[in-house]
Amino acid sequence: MSEGVEWALHCCLNLTWVEEGEAVTATKLARFYGLPRDYLNKQLQALSRAGVMSSVPGPRGGFRLGRSAEAITVLDVVVAIEGPEPAFLCDQILAAGPGGSSAVDYVESCLISQTMRTADLAWRRELASRTIADLKASVEQRYPHTPQRTRDWFLNLPA
Repeated sequence: MSEGVEWALHCCLNLTWVEEGEAVTATKLARFYGLPRDYLNKQLQALSRAGVMSSVPGPRGGFRLGRSAEAITVLDVVVAIEGPEPAFLCDQILAAGPGGSSAVDYVESCLISQTMRTADLAWRRELASRTIADLKASVEQRYPHTPQRTRDWFLNLPA
């Protein structure tokens, strides 16, 4: 999984703490963690295309969540950045091995393929069960000063 997923999740979380209706520029989001702005902007654009974020044009523009934090799952963010493909793709190498047959669908019959697909499904279910709002609540419980510090940081940094 690319580093863009981590960046995207942190940006989504940080946007939960900005004032309602406010947008944060890609520059500010990148500065928050010392990330390369152009590369982060590509991740933010992917989130916008997926509806996780919305891009706001103009002098007070930037990015904000595209829907409520309760309606954005961790899986939504992962899929927006990485795409919908499963983590494991069976190349059906058994077809070329001893006793293999091109007539057999090894994606379905191979025990390794079945195990990996089961694991991928469990992983996706777990990510789909966690929302940005869940992460926000956990952070706020453990680190209660984070929301205000994040808001202050974005407010005091020039665009």
